[in-house]
Amino acid sequence: MKVLKFGGSSVASAGRIEGVIKILESYKKRGDRFAVVCSALGGITDVLIAMSTKAASADESYLTDLEDFKLRHLTAAKALISDDKISEVEQALEKHNQTLRNLLQGIFLVREASKRTMDYVLSFGERTSNYIIAKAMQDRGIHAEYLDARTVIKTNTDFGAATVDKKTSYKLIKECIESSDAIHITTGFIASDRSGLTTTLGRGGSDYTAALLAGALDAEVLEIWTDVDGVLTTDPRKVEDAFTIKQLSYSEAMEMSHFGAKVIYPPTIQPALEKEIPIYIKNTFNPDFIGTKIDKQIDPVKNDRKIKGVSAIKDISLITLEGTGMIGIPGIAARLFNALAAHKINIILITQASSEHSICFAVNKVQASKALEVLDTEFEKEIEANKINAPKREDELAILAVIGENMRNIPGIAGHLFSCLGQSGVNVRAIAQGSSELNISFMVSEQDVTSSLKLVHNTFFATSEDKPSASLYLMGVGLIGKELLAQLAKQKAYLEDKLGLVIKLRGLANSKKKLFAKEGIAIDTAVEQLLAKGEASNISSFIEDMIDDTPGPSIFIDCTANKEISKEYHRILAKGIHITTPNKVAASSDQQYYNQLITLAKDKGVDYRYETNVGAGLPVISVLEDLKDTGDQILKIEAVLSGTLSYIFNTFTAAKSFAKVVQQAKEQGYTEPDPREDLSGTDVARKAVILARLAGTDCELDDVNITALMSDAASDAEDVDSFFQVLQSEDQNYGELIQEAEAKDEKLRFIATIENGKLSAGLQSVGADNPFYGLQGSDNMIVFTTERYHDRPLVIKGPGAGAAVTAAGVFADIIQIAKSYRHV
Repeated sequence: MKVLKFGGSSVASAGRIEGVIKILESYKKRGDRFAVVCSALGGITDVLIAMSTKAASADESYLTDLEDFKLRHLTAAKALISDDKISEVEQALEKHNQTLRNLLQGIFLVREASKRTMDYVLSFGERTSNYIIAKAMQDRGIHAEYLDARTVIKTNTDFGAATVDKKTSYKLIKECIESSDAIHITTGFIASDRSGLTTTLGRGGSDYTAALLAGALDAEVLEIWTDVDGVLTTDPRKVEDAFTIKQLSYSEAMEMSHFGAKVIYPPTIQPALEKEIPIYIKNTFNPDFIGTKIDKQIDPVKNDRKIKGVSAIKDISLITLEGTGMIGIPGIAARLFNALAAHKINIILITQASSEHSICFAVNKVQASKALEVLDTEFEKEIEANKINAPKREDELAILAVIGENMRNIPGIAGHLFSCLGQSGVNVRAIAQGSSELNISFMVSEQDVTSSLKLVHNTFFATSEDKPSASLYLMGVGLIGKELLAQLAKQKAYLEDKLGLVIKLRGLANSKKKLFAKEGIAIDTAVEQLLAKGEASNISSFIEDMIDDTPGPSIFIDCTANKEISKEYHRILAKGIHITTPNKVAASSDQQYYNQLITLAKDKGVDYRYETNVGAGLPVISVLEDLKDTGDQILKIEAVLSGTLSYIFNTFTAAKSFAKVVQQAKEQGYTEPDPREDLSGTDVARKAVILARLAGTDCELDDVNITALMSDAASDAEDVDSFFQVLQSEDQNYGELIQEAEAKDEKLRFIATIENGKLSAGLQSVGADNPFYGLQGSDNMIVFTTERYHDRPLVIKGPGAGAAVTAAGVFADIIQIAKSYRHV
């Protein structure tokens, strides 16, 4: 024997009832023996409540609602039942409707709808729907019988949520169903007391009815048919990557349901649990999908995940009772909870400090005011004596619960959980965990619920293979941005197969357009998609959309040189989003803003990586940080930091015109469109500031003493053409410099120097004994003189510019950040 229960969404219309009947026909053809429980048509219970409320308020519009009720059921019946049999059904429905009309008229006259009356009113939903379904099945030649559960399920008189007399009910159910080979179509939710008065079973009542039938009949399985593919890992309306959990233990299902998973309601499945009857959660609209199995024994092969799911309950208030008068005093907690229980206030979560100085507990928001009144009364004397503070209340909170039996076998789950929340700026207000380690519950602000669900889900369910996933948001698709995309596309498979990293590009923008895709943007065609499908955008809107979109640990990549973007870094870091960038503006901006970024990144547990700010792909910043972290003392830094100036002075000889060398560098793409940006030394100064700060010196850009390469006339020229004219007229000055250097067998190098807190940058003539002498092409060189590297300084040398090496440096930062997502 099987018991199948279909919820309101499954029987909301004639078309959906047809689908249910097809499912039942397939079971019958298979030879299965089963009983069926159905809810009212979807939304009808709310309609009945609304009608009663209006009638009790002397609002005659309840009659309009009643006509809608009648029409909806009659329409369904006519669509399901053939013309030659509809007359009988219409008469029965009219009789039902007249009884309901008289009942509502009585409510209207007395201006009151008691719980007892409401139970009777609500019963018309299930009674009408199940009667129609039974008749529709009979019309198709199926041996079905309508079973009014009031005849077999007996309760006390706690109207609205009556307690079932299981012993009596089980006997009646067994006698009724086993005495006939018909398929019984049973009303969910409703029952009756010993005298025959109608009662209801409260929230989840139809599930409860089905579980009672299953328990009474010792069913082999209980199937709950709804409108989703089983129990999902989390709320799919908030996390698009939620997926069906194949198996749950009874305990896991109870926890998932208690904390917001609405597929089942814990008390209702108790009869099935007592008899160890497996429960399947299946989808009426996808009947071939296996759904979720809930059972005592779980297949270990299918139970390999660290957690099973994460649920949330909103509209929660946190109440705190604290005071020095609580410390070491026995019975305080007992008084608190007994007082609340006496007023039927349900406590959802409890946490207490080991100091006994405070007790925090969570209640539904609608009970919070009453809870405060109860505590004020219970502890009135202690509050007056200042031994206990007046209870405090915090609203607009939510409880999230991470659930799974495997947590007890794996160390570090809680640490990993709260680390990911902290990194993303989610403030956890309270935490509770039982010794069974089945559930870790914590409270957050309601505004953080969606982001928290995304974070936790992405952390523990990154992909079906549990690989860490890096969600990328790229700003800038110029030379470096495009090259980065090409490198990502080329290495994507390698990262997944060899490093276990899943890269997903979720957002992309240039100066005019933006593109977002939750499922990810194809990296190899990302730029084309941006141009074809992108929406109009600006910096602020892209960042706002990125913050709203982030599913969990995410990386913002700034491949621009835009000053305005760098001003938004603090907002991005504050939201727990990592940053990697070759844009050196932020790291060389005013010291206060730089300090703010470093502090934010540290506090939020995220990375602000700018390795490519100095030396492109060369490991300059990481080496300097390692020197500092291991206790070395930085005595002096000397560096050729401009690939452009390196190329110019490696090309410039006494036989060449300096103006023509600069012109050649511009034509070959080594300089900015306006070469004065390179010759000003500002770019070198920015890099020097970055290195100085990392070495421990607070400084500003204005602190760099730059020896100008250009005259004021060249610097102030009206345009680039005018600049070259001035530069050509000054060739003799540059010629004298190179001639003097060559006469001493030296070479000209534009060198930044950081020593004793002083920063300078200027042209120097260096001999063959100087490490900068041998520089070639556009190479950079950084020389660290430290306590450890004193006699022979540490030298880093290589290409310091170019899209390929810069993009590779950014790529390396992405990999390092993504590796930190690895699961415990």
